[in-house]
Amino acid sequence: MADSIELARRLCLQPPARRTGTGRCRPRGSLGAPSLRVPRPPLSLSLSLWSSLRCRALDSTRPVAVEGGLGDEEDEDEEGESYFALTSSRLSRVDYLGESTKGDLNVRREHLDAFGGNGKSTLHGPIEEIAWQEAREAESLLRELGIADPFSVRHSPRGIFCTRTLNLRSISVIGYDMDYTLIHYNVMAWEGRAYDYGMANLKGMGFPVDDLEFDPDLVIRGLIMDKDKGNLVKADRFGYIKRAMHGTQMLSTSAVSEIYGRELVDLRKESRWEFLNTLFSVSEAVMFMQMVDKLDQGLVPAELGPLDYKGLYNAVSRALFRAHVEGQLKSEIMAEPERFVEPDPELPLALLDQKEAGKRLLLITNSDYHYTNKMMNHAFNRFLPNDMAWRDLFEMVIVSARKPEFFQISHPLYEVVTNDGLMRPCFKANSGGLYSGGSAQMVEKSLDIHGDEILYVGDHIYTDVSQSKVHLRWRTALICRELEDEFDALIRSHVQKEQLITLIQQKEVVGDLFNQLRLALQRRTNSRPAQTLAATCMDDQELTESMQKLLIVMQRLDEKIAPMLESDGELFNKRWGWLSRTGLWDKSHLTRQIEKYADIYTSRVSNFLHYTPFMYFQSQEQTLGHDVHSYSRRQQH
Repeated sequence: MADSIELARRLCLQPPARRTGTGRCRPRGSLGAPSLRVPRPPLSLSLSLWSSLRCRALDSTRPVAVEGGLGDEEDEDEEGESYFALTSSRLSRVDYLGESTKGDLNVRREHLDAFGGNGKSTLHGPIEEIAWQEAREAESLLRELGIADPFSVRHSPRGIFCTRTLNLRSISVIGYDMDYTLIHYNVMAWEGRAYDYGMANLKGMGFPVDDLEFDPDLVIRGLIMDKDKGNLVKADRFGYIKRAMHGTQMLSTSAVSEIYGRELVDLRKESRWEFLNTLFSVSEAVMFMQMVDKLDQGLVPAELGPLDYKGLYNAVSRALFRAHVEGQLKSEIMAEPERFVEPDPELPLALLDQKEAGKRLLLITNSDYHYTNKMMNHAFNRFLPNDMAWRDLFEMVIVSARKPEFFQISHPLYEVVTNDGLMRPCFKANSGGLYSGGSAQMVEKSLDIHGDEILYVGDHIYTDVSQSKVHLRWRTALICRELEDEFDALIRSHVQKEQLITLIQQKEVVGDLFNQLRLALQRRTNSRPAQTLAATCMDDQELTESMQKLLIVMQRLDEKIAPMLESDGELFNKRWGWLSRTGLWDKSHLTRQIEKYADIYTSRVSNFLHYTPFMYFQSQEQTLGHDVHSYSRRQQH
């Protein structure tokens, strides 16, 4: 083990140069990120052996040979051999979890004998014992290197969370959305200005807006606008409405039950329900709720015509759409991007790691060329090494993609041929190109890839994640920045949550006894014996007094539990509670959408930096009501 640690220290002290997309070299850690992140060794290799192999691999600037004779002679070292081989597409299979083995790293066959293939290695013995020892040594080595293991990272605000097992090694192409994905905006600044422009348009139409201000805490992502009733609602994973707000006033639980009863939210009924898929929805929802108050107060001028809530929503939507189409908002952002964009210096290194690992990166955005170029220049170029620019990261860039139609149908394709955005029609996309329009099928054809070889990363549940999954079976990742705030709030609320659960459990026990006594009384009334001899022998007064006492205890517990339940989640949002939950235990409708359509989800793209491009994400345990055991296992390797 000491030898392994010493070898790892050498790796840290003598980092090899890494090639950038422009062919130049840069030292590891030059962007301020951890100086070394070593992938975890296969458990079938001894750690010291793995470390020495890692030294040999890092010292070489030659690529790893491809298993099956697909590598060339230039891939071999001076002695005519290479330690590692990658599993090619031609030889790939699926593993025991159903994931492709393409891109897996293997020890070349001729070296297996030295590592235990002939039984002479120190690795002989039961694999359970070997794996246990190697795992402990791996954890120790990771600590020595100052690297958090993936299990620890996942239990942090910057973790990547998995809903469907995903082998990053088998991913050939990673596509990215831009707005609120590669570029994160300050919500108060961006959505606040969108609100200002939208309200100015409403004022021009005759609506009373002078006394209104932008309140981003009024709504959260994942809520649903009821355009028929002028309400904003929060539904659970089944679609039952648990919280609601009319205008800017929260409704009581009894009022919610009276209005909606057992009615389910059905997002397929787009004429009524509008799901807040992204942070871009914040300004629209705030405007609609505030204008509902104006309509209810009779302050909307009669000359605007008789308006119901749906008509009011359409007016708000048109006003905000006009703010985007007229270009004033984007012009303001392009003039002062530092006011609106939150910088992320770690992001370029995360994408560089992926590119250098052989992933082909795509940028697919609905934004136009001029806006995209300005924003990406601002957010990326200053953090990239040497003379590298943001375009050097991407195999292909597609602007004005018109998602979600981009994933459904084909639009005309244009190539952007000049820096000022001049375009010409074309019929085929090529690597390194910059295009406008087109379709996802065109991307697959030009790159000769399909389906689960592509991972698409975006912030919009419907436009980015759902449609690429449903129509093309692409693998998907959702970016949800609010996860960081919710994670911290969950930690801070832990003590209160435990107190609440204790009270609920106490009521459950007291309630069980009360119900048993109530059943005993019912049987006695019908001249039948109680469940047990002891209960049968209780006299009427003792039975009645016991029930009265227990009932009083439960009522007092309810008085304590109710406000605690009401305040659960206030640390995240005072009106709506948690982003991911509805009520104490159940998942929100947003969480259900994430689980259904996103293979992985995280708060920001730069979180990939805390893992590696070779990560194998395993989905977490899904608890069952009838399974008394919870198996806490490490989810990635």
